[in-house]
Amino acid sequence: MNNPLVILPLLIPLGIGISGLIRDRAQRQVVAIVGFGVNLAACLWLLYRVGEAGIQRSIMGAYDAPYGIAIVIDPLSAIMITITAIIAFTGAIYSAASIDANRQRFAFFPLLAFLIMGINLAFITGDLFTLYVSFEVMLMASFVLLTLGGERGQIAGGLKYVTLNLISSMIFLTTIGLTYAVVGTLNLAHLAERIAAANSSTPGITTVIAALFLIAFGIKAAVFPLFFWLPASYHTPPVAVTAILGALLTKVGVYSMWRVVALCFPRDLVYLQPALQVVAALTMITGVLGAIAQTDVRRLLSFHIISQIGYLLMGIALFTPTALSGAIFFMVHVILAKTALFFIAGAVYQQRGTYNLTKLGNVAKSHPYTALVFLIAAFSLAGIPPLAGFWAKMAILRAGLEAGQYGLVAVGFVVSLLTFYSMIKIWDECYWKPLPENAPIPRGSAPWTRRVTMGVATTLVVLMIVVGLFADSLFAASDSAAAVVINHQTYIRAVMPEVIP
Repeated sequence: MNNPLVILPLLIPLGIGISGLIRDRAQRQVVAIVGFGVNLAACLWLLYRVGEAGIQRSIMGAYDAPYGIAIVIDPLSAIMITITAIIAFTGAIYSAASIDANRQRFAFFPLLAFLIMGINLAFITGDLFTLYVSFEVMLMASFVLLTLGGERGQIAGGLKYVTLNLISSMIFLTTIGLTYAVVGTLNLAHLAERIAAANSSTPGITTVIAALFLIAFGIKAAVFPLFFWLPASYHTPPVAVTAILGALLTKVGVYSMWRVVALCFPRDLVYLQPALQVVAALTMITGVLGAIAQTDVRRLLSFHIISQIGYLLMGIALFTPTALSGAIFFMVHVILAKTALFFIAGAVYQQRGTYNLTKLGNVAKSHPYTALVFLIAAFSLAGIPPLAGFWAKMAILRAGLEAGQYGLVAVGFVVSLLTFYSMIKIWDECYWKPLPENAPIPRGSAPWTRRVTMGVATTLVVLMIVVGLFADSLFAASDSAAAVVINHQTYIRAVMPEVIP
């Protein structure tokens, strides 16, 4: 269905970004928070429209698809822009209360807006080159956010981050050129329609292209063994930045695998599935073992980002409707859980002045509410019933059992237990052990900032509880999203109705 309003998730963040011209810092804060609230309302409306009227699209320029740039919102992209809007809105409020005035003076909120615009563009574009453009917008904005403040650790982490992501971009752009040379199109719907003919005329080349796309997106997603840039950089900026980047950027890489490889190269994916299953298992294992070894809460949670990517990778590694639906559900859960845990870590930092577990202790006694909110978020991440994480992991592991991948299911189960162990480690070290003698003296943040940061974290935890209580509704949406990815004819028919009437 044609709908020119599908560009709202791009126009609204662009407008917020332009608000950087406002000189007054307080006014920029208000514009950003209100703007991200409007963006959330627009994304919720688009999610409703997709559910009621089907896939929404708009073709930019004077030409129809595949020549004009297609902006397409199907059930999967609608879910992704909505959860992104939730994180952007809550992240803006959290940032207003926690980011120092100096960083805000250097256009923090406009940079955040351009980052969200790039992420939304990645989720709703129907064109490979525009997807590449979205990656570059995200890379520029995220690199500046990572290094904003100019601290030594930030610069070192930012250089590692940008170097690996530029390599990913180079591989991606090269693969786009190869794709165009083979099939003569970059429109995803047109590509999905033409790739079958390319499979028969040039056997093997499309499998190579699919593998190159997986490598490029795998670097973005921080899969094994391409993940080391993430824990080297994500712990260096303020925790508000870490939370937003950790929640969203790696998920764009996973989404791109689902959208490009699963949609356009389903036959070639069959040959790549064994390798993807091994990579998924190793990503889960290395991520959780890295987390267990950490004493800095931010680094520990950063390694868990990697570990959870392994579960998401299982969706495409198994490539069944159940697996993909479970992975989409898991995507929503882990974005909420990971953001909440980073926000809670920031609240503890405001209260105690450190992220180092060896210097923390007794938070449960002095701040029992903080301990309670952390416990719920940690239990959900570990997959404890009846929270959202349990239903998400159960769906993915059940799909593995149905596919006969018992080794991969065993790895997923063991990693879930190790995740629970690492959360208990934080629970014991930070919240219950006696406060050590070398504990730093808290720097003393204003009471209102602590209330705001915990209020935002609580909001996300409540959303996680709601998702767990109404899991059937989200599973229904996930099933619909997975069906469009697997049955690519639905996507082609919506974007190019003249090809499949």
